Amino acid sequence: MSYTAATVQLLSPEGTLVESDASAEYLPYIEALSDDQLREFHRQMVVIRRFDQEAANLQRQGELGLWVPSLGQEAAQVGSAYASRPQDHIFPSYREHAVARIRGVDVIGIMGLLRGTTHGGWNPAETNFHLYTLVLGSHTLHATGRAMAMTLDGVTGTGDPETDAAVISYFGDGASSQGDVSEALVFAASYQAPVVFFLQNNHWAISVPVAVQSRTPLYLRSSGFGIPGIQIDGNDVLASFAVTKSNLDAARSGEGPRLIEALTYRMGAHTSSDDPSKYRLDSEVEYWEARDPIARFETWLRSRGEGDAFFADVATEAEDFAADIRKRTLALEAPPIGKMFDFVYSEPHAPLAAQKQWLADYDASFGSEA
Repeated sequence: MSYTAATVQLLSPEGTLVESDASAEYLPYIEALSDDQLREFHRQMVVIRRFDQEAANLQRQGELGLWVPSLGQEAAQVGSAYASRPQDHIFPSYREHAVARIRGVDVIGIMGLLRGTTHGGWNPAETNFHLYTLVLGSHTLHATGRAMAMTLDGVTGTGDPETDAAVISYFGDGASSQGDVSEALVFAASYQAPVVFFLQNNHWAISVPVAVQSRTPLYLRSSGFGIPGIQIDGNDVLASFAVTKSNLDAARSGEGPRLIEALTYRMGAHTSSDDPSKYRLDSEVEYWEARDPIARFETWLRSRGEGDAFFADVATEAEDFAADIRKRTLALEAPPIGKMFDFVYSEPHAPLAAQKQWLADYDASFGSEA
């Protein structure tokens, strides 16, 4: 059985604007963007890629216990992140580094998490960007629960776009096979919760190709739950922005949940513990290298008149950012022994306080080092 998908693409791999039936309704979202906003798309993609590379280097040098690269997925993340509003809640998996930065998270928190100096790294209440999830799929239930609460609290579907809120949850093709994701789709559909499921299909669930995981396009899965789904070119930052903005607007206005499948590619390893050369062909990697999201967008910006000076400034900023991250990562110290108790509950909790004190007393019983 064959399936055809009208994949939404606004920017071709060659860096030219696409005008088609599938893209027509989304082009107005792009036309409304200012030159500064377009430059910011490029800036964020370049800086976060350099951050990613520096973090991978630090892991190889023994400064991180693990690294989870996002190389190649910058457009899907940057475009969708800029489509959200401050009141929206973001539930990431564990490689949404660009989304974190755009939402105001100091990414040194990600480094601390993977260095082992923190269990979280940032306060979700400050940015509405929730903590990374290592148990993949489970966070889609958390996102759906939050969206259900928004409906019950009356903060969505009021008709005021400045205050109406929604939720977006990021996960991959591998996580989409988890039972938790199906449960999240059931509850989201049942309660018409304002949640957008953003599925980054990077084609590999560690070593399992997406063709083995699903015989049909992943965006079709949501239709079985009564949730509209759409497939986009995830290496096209313009499509990622426009389609996510359209779907989040619909969710906020009370039209229920949505699913977006962003076709992208994991250029690096699944994590630093993985060796992708063991299971994928060089020809496949070369195919996706030719569809690099940053090179594509730079070509389009240059066609609009953007000059060398801008791109040079961004490259310098990226190098400076990487150097600063390296310096700050190396300066991270071991946390106080009782820190793990501090953010379990939002209010004071006597049993936990007693446990924290017991641990402090136990540690002190060994005396100080000479």
